[in-house]
Amino acid sequence: MADQCGLMDLTEEDVLDAMRSMQGYVDITPGTFREIYELAYDLALKRVRALGRADEIMSSPVHCLEKGMKAPDAAARMASLGVSGAPVLDGQGRVCGVVSEKDFLRRMGLPGTATFMAVVSTCLNTPGCMVADLRGLLVDDLMTSPPVVASPETPASEVSELFARHSINRLPICDAQGRPVGIVTRTDLVGAMCGR
Repeated sequence: MADQCGLMDLTEEDVLDAMRSMQGYVDITPGTFREIYELAYDLALKRVRALGRADEIMSSPVHCLEKGMKAPDAAARMASLGVSGAPVLDGQGRVCGVVSEKDFLRRMGLPGTATFMAVVSTCLNTPGCMVADLRGLLVDDLMTSPPVVASPETPASEVSELFARHSINRLPICDAQGRPVGIVTRTDLVGAMCGR
């Protein structure tokens, strides 16, 4: 049976298996362990829910790319800013997509989790480096659209849920017109959870 967060409930057998796998002797009953786990889990949920709103943990200003920008220019801008992804703005300054290094990797035929050395190895072992295939593309060809965005009032706990549900690492925070006012990254979220 799953709880409200979609996690499976622990069975007594799960607890016993966990206790058996621990080094040394554990002087605790499975029932007590389960009670401690459930209390700790509830406290962790309360801590996440108390993080506040997106505008309290977001980073600003937002480094954005423009629709129609050439892929090499977008990659160069992201590299110079030291970011692995950025919102893409349309002609009216609204977020119309998000592009990340995962999008570049996928377009190169690699998994979004590929390491830098995987890129180097594949490029060195492929006639005509696959990166060259990206030169003629626009950021529009790479970006994920429609983008997943949130408002400044979005609770941080909901931001965390959006990260998990959509497997994303950044979330543009937009005003009512869809213009970016900030961005929450996984680093921002972890920092808020750790009290930084």
